[in-house]
Amino acid sequence: MIRLLLLSFVFLTLTACGKEEAKPAVCTTKPIQPLRIIDKPIDFGPDRIAMTKSYIKSHYGFNVETIEIMPKIIMLHWTAEMNFDKSFKRLKPEKLLSDRKDIVKASALNVSSQFMVARDGTIYRLMPENWMARHVIGLNYSSIGIENIGGKDNKIDDLTPEQRQANIDLVMYLKAKYPTIEYLVGHHEYRQMEKTALWLEKDKGYRTVKSDPGEKFMSDIRNGVQCLHLKAPPKGNE
Repeated sequence: MIRLLLLSFVFLTLTACGKEEAKPAVCTTKPIQPLRIIDKPIDFGPDRIAMTKSYIKSHYGFNVETIEIMPKIIMLHWTAEMNFDKSFKRLKPEKLLSDRKDIVKASALNVSSQFMVARDGTIYRLMPENWMARHVIGLNYSSIGIENIGGKDNKIDDLTPEQRQANIDLVMYLKAKYPTIEYLVGHHEYRQMEKTALWLEKDKGYRTVKSDPGEKFMSDIRNGVQCLHLKAPPKGNE
């Protein structure tokens, strides 16, 4: 009887040791590497580089030799234009288009973004990832911008499931490539970043009101990359 009990104990012990415990999910970019990114460069020659340096000096107070940045923020946008080609053509020229009277006084430097995501989720890289793009007041010097085709008339979140997945994949890719990234921010949240040391805008009168890409989109992307522990902008008195 004792021998039978001992054999049973040994059998149960070996069986327990042979079972693998469920492993927790690990945040990794391996499943999406290499991420498919299509290079579609906007015009970024010596004149645009010079205007970018001038923008950095007048708005942030830095005299710089290059326009390279150390990314700390990923900033998500929508274009408010449903057509990819029209959206791209707005960013392509080196100088601001004539209809941007809301920001032309700040600089003739055209707006830009490091990435643009088409309706079908295709990711386009428009310029070097670590060059400064003009896409958000106060935070350009530390942020990588992702434009999403959509947000018709700047009113509704009509961004597609494919775009949502592409943004999740792209955020994963960027965080893996640039460990310095700390924040994930929607353009409509940018003024909350005035509470942080990353805010650099010297002109107190230079602000705009933004609605893109909206709370639902940001919630979807943050849920998809929550394992990265990226910070949202501070709220209230934080």
